[in-house]
Amino acid sequence: MSEVVATATLTAKDFATDQEVRWCPGCGDYSILAQVQKVMPTLDIPKENFAIISGIGCSSRFPYYMNTFGMHSIHGRATAIASGLKAARPDLSVWIISGDGDSLSIGGNHTIHLLRRNFDVNMLVFNNQIYGLTKGQYSPTSEEHKITKSTPYGSIDHPFNPLALALGADGTFIARSMDRDPKHLQQTLLRAAAHKGTSFVEIYQNCNIFNDGAFELFTEKATKLEEGLYLEQGKPLIFGAAQNKGIRLNGLQPEVVELGAEYTADDLWIHDEHDFYKAQILVRMFDDPYKTGNHFPRPFGVFYETNRPCYEEVMAMQIEEVVTSKGKGDLDKLLRGREVWEIA
Repeated sequence: MSEVVATATLTAKDFATDQEVRWCPGCGDYSILAQVQKVMPTLDIPKENFAIISGIGCSSRFPYYMNTFGMHSIHGRATAIASGLKAARPDLSVWIISGDGDSLSIGGNHTIHLLRRNFDVNMLVFNNQIYGLTKGQYSPTSEEHKITKSTPYGSIDHPFNPLALALGADGTFIARSMDRDPKHLQQTLLRAAAHKGTSFVEIYQNCNIFNDGAFELFTEKATKLEEGLYLEQGKPLIFGAAQNKGIRLNGLQPEVVELGAEYTADDLWIHDEHDFYKAQILVRMFDDPYKTGNHFPRPFGVFYETNRPCYEEVMAMQIEEVVTSKGKGDLDKLLRGREVWEIA
């Protein structure tokens, strides 16, 4: 992955507004905002060609703090609005900012259709496994038995696996990062921006008020190397504080092995971002890290990337073909239709 290097003409400060950033002190959103502002100057895109579209939620305050064009839209519909914008202005770099509740509950239907249509936009899903803005109800990604204000006896819902959902909707770029690993997040954002098509990036984001420590096993120094698996293209799946564990495929079944006398790095699964079938296995490494017994580490990085035509480009070609064969349309004639009569 590339390092973030700002251009001579734009810096992170150029993407910051004069608005007071108003999230709870310690919120993971501050880190995500900082990394986005560091990455955007490196993309060699004029500032006026960025558009930030958000829905409703804590994360959706993002457009106020980005000195770009943007829209704080309505609950769950940021993806629909961004799709329309990209269709009308394919020259823009469009970024969708959403939370797990906004994009996977009321906006779930819009999310899957964005992914299957493959507009060339970037979707960042801030996943804190809770509804933060409305003060602590369980969300579509909250774990089972979660006790919240809306589930005082524990949630009986089975949670969404966001990346499995995205892959099932035929997303063309699927990745995961976290707020507390700035370098990894920057690199992931760069990869997402470079992808031609819909980039879906799940970002683990700590809500220190209503769900503090939800991802601490993946972020704390004492446990992150044991519980996290960092994906690198063409590299074996190795993890552990001593880099002494790995993932191998026993047929189609992944298994954790100790590296040493019996197994070496040569026996391990080599990560290939372009292998759809192996990506299906990777996104299912979604074990509860607190359960007893053996479990898989949680992967971070780019799970899958493929090339597929973008909706706005195919749409433009179709319009051009129809105009070439039938000439420009007559809007008034179209609206009148065939059943028109005059009243004497």
